[in-house]
Amino acid sequence: MEYLQKQDKEVFKIIEGEEKRQDEGLELIPSENYVSAAVMEATASVLTNKYSEGYPGKRYYGGQEFTDKIELLAIERAKELFNCEHANVQPLGGANANIGVYFALLEPGDTVLGMDLSHGGHLTHGHPVTAISKIFNFVRYKMKNVETGEIDYEELREIALKEKPKIILAGFSAYPRELDWKKFKDIADEVGAYTVADVAHIAGLIVGGVHENPFDYGFDVLTTTTHKTLRGPRGGMILIREKGEIAKKIDKAIFPGFQGGPHMHQIAAKAVCFGEALTPQFGKYSAQVIKNAQAMAEVFEKEGARMITGGTSNHLILLDTVTSFNLTGAEAEKALDEAGMTLNKNVIADDVRSPLDPSGIRFGTPAVTTRKFKEEECRQVAEWMIEVLKDVQKAGEVREKIKDLCEKFPFPHIFV
Repeated sequence: MEYLQKQDKEVFKIIEGEEKRQDEGLELIPSENYVSAAVMEATASVLTNKYSEGYPGKRYYGGQEFTDKIELLAIERAKELFNCEHANVQPLGGANANIGVYFALLEPGDTVLGMDLSHGGHLTHGHPVTAISKIFNFVRYKMKNVETGEIDYEELREIALKEKPKIILAGFSAYPRELDWKKFKDIADEVGAYTVADVAHIAGLIVGGVHENPFDYGFDVLTTTTHKTLRGPRGGMILIREKGEIAKKIDKAIFPGFQGGPHMHQIAAKAVCFGEALTPQFGKYSAQVIKNAQAMAEVFEKEGARMITGGTSNHLILLDTVTSFNLTGAEAEKALDEAGMTLNKNVIADDVRSPLDPSGIRFGTPAVTTRKFKEEECRQVAEWMIEVLKDVQKAGEVREKIKDLCEKFPFPHIFV
């Protein structure tokens, strides 16, 4: 960043500080990861200069020879990754992707059945604080058994029969288990609803071959971010199982309906990320993400700590810190951050505490796995987490241990 360093030292120092923070500490937030140097270079490319409203071959500005090529490449790679016939790579984020699907498939007042936020759902699945909830009618399903994570599929079916949703939305933000895609599809078929899966958190696990693909069960649409376990730039994407009216409606909803010019530098970085995800190495990475999360869960189980759903089958763990360590989620997040372990406070099922100081924390293994951690390192991190959660005064002591560990696993700049 030689030009930035010369021109704006203040900004340069802030970015330099963030790089040092990432280098010397552990990123345990399940929605975060490290991108490759190639993805960063694409993100910082001259494509950031170009407006490209429209779609390849149907742009509203001239000079689109190379933007069309890069978007078409990203589309083809996305289709190959998810085994589908259509992909829209223009959404600026996962929220944009979800909202674009709503506007494509619904009329104001139509009903969507999605997962309750405190049971693992996402804000864009219709939480009352969101603007989108004022346009569409959202109803919610929950877990039947919080200790095992079993979804109450019978209740889900009863709600669907009563409410007649136009979309049944399967997906989550803080759910440590796998969903039964077939049951969702069967219920949707019974009530005549579209099936949409928000796979933002597990997209990398799906394309890595370690989680099932909802398209294999006949889902109509998948939405996802392109970061998290997919290990790409911050952004979103919509995948449609078949070419046809749904695909046309979604493309029209994204542009011109919901967004203006796509960010072509971001789309170029997505294309690079998708190319990386098509390699055999990515499958090994995805498998290790799950092994590492389960290794951490084993340590917390041995400690007797309460994990929502009793453990994990994916990349994340949701821990009840109030019950386990007599710390609120905010207190636990602060103490672990001081120890060099970054994660986030998180509500647990039917939490009686506020979202700003909830009863739990959420953490996972996508980033540390990119850093080449294996089960041994993840078990050690879990033990250090417990040490701090039991005595927050030990945060400084543990931070030095974290720094030493990070030196052995340098900040990843090259995709492997």
